[in-house]
Amino acid sequence: MSRYHETYAAWKQDPARFWAEAAGAIDWVKPWRDVYARVDGLDRWFVGAECNTCWNAVDRHVKAGHGERLAVIYDSPITGAKAQYTYSQLLDEVATLAAALEDLGVRKGDRVILYMPMIPQALFAMLACARIGAIHSVVFGGFASGSLASRIEDASPRLIISADAGSRSGKVVEYKPLLDEAINLSAFKPDAVILCQRPQEQAAMVAGRDHDWAQ
Repeated sequence: MSRYHETYAAWKQDPARFWAEAAGAIDWVKPWRDVYARVDGLDRWFVGAECNTCWNAVDRHVKAGHGERLAVIYDSPITGAKAQYTYSQLLDEVATLAAALEDLGVRKGDRVILYMPMIPQALFAMLACARIGAIHSVVFGGFASGSLASRIEDASPRLIISADAGSRSGKVVEYKPLLDEAINLSAFKPDAVILCQRPQEQAAMVAGRDHDWAQ
């Protein structure tokens, strides 16, 4: 039977207690001072608390003994590509990429632009950024160079993660030339690019700036 009315009544009777109990379902680095408060005229939840979304999405499941359970199922109707990742495999992918980001100078609070197709590596990139405290900005894959350039200028990213190409309506869309042109157009230049090379297209790399995901 549905517990909707019971749950709604519990929230209405004591919102702070209700959300504190709900928040207990995840791990926190630092506990909150207040569940809810008005701070500088803005509504703030879990004031003073800190948590890591990557830890809560990945690590804690491995720590709890669920490492061999499936975490990601990828099935592309466009390319026919399929892949599965357990929580342990997901953790390996994310931790490796997070370390690579740090090696390339990305630190807590830095911005990272993700200009990628809908592939598992896009998820890995989001989680890797969250793991080290970087802020990721997702730019729709295949955006024209001018549109991407304006987002690069707005975000001032330390680094861009992209792919050589994506697929749309059965056609290959080359991302790398669009990305190169966008960086040329932008007044702000990222320090580095990490490129995921896919079977559809192998892109040329810019020496000193571009880094192959697989290496």
